[in-house]
Amino acid sequence: MYNCNDLKVGKRFIMYWDPYEIVSYAQKVMGRWGSIINIKAKNLITGSNIPKTLSDKDRFEPADITTNNYDYLYNDSINYFFMNQDTYEQVELSKEALWWAEMFLTDGDKVSLQEFNWNPINVNLEPVSILEVTETPPWEKWDTATGWKKPATMSTWLVIQVPLFVNVWD
Repeated sequence: MYNCNDLKVGKRFIMYWDPYEIVSYAQKVMGRWGSIINIKAKNLITGSNIPKTLSDKDRFEPADITTNNYDYLYNDSINYFFMNQDTYEQVELSKEALWWAEMFLTDGDKVSLQEFNWNPINVNLEPVSILEVTETPPWEKWDTATGWKKPATMSTWLVIQVPLFVNVWD
């Protein structure tokens, strides 16, 4: 069990039956009455941040969160399938659980999944993702009023702004 003095930025604990991670921590000593601790905690399942004021008598259980390496296999437009690199077990995550990460996933990518009670709760991607441009308008030499950028659709349907010299399949 953690007491409030053990909670620091980055610590993971269980509150309201969900895993949380400390984002910010501030302690205020009140003299004879003990101390008050203000934290901002991120819910690792929903992603929401909540502020919480704790006393020095509060206790929390540590969250048993493991991180395992997986390979991205495929998706069926509803679920995304991953294979554990060590045990070769397959897990699936819903499209909602991935949030924005689905736009950067291509077949064979290496990801790390955080698991709580043997259920995947968070996806960490590699810092660099190589995607191909599938659609972009042609560059016109006189088209310099737009800030020298144009929209491009990537192979994962992600639309980003690219320089004018980028062409299809770059």
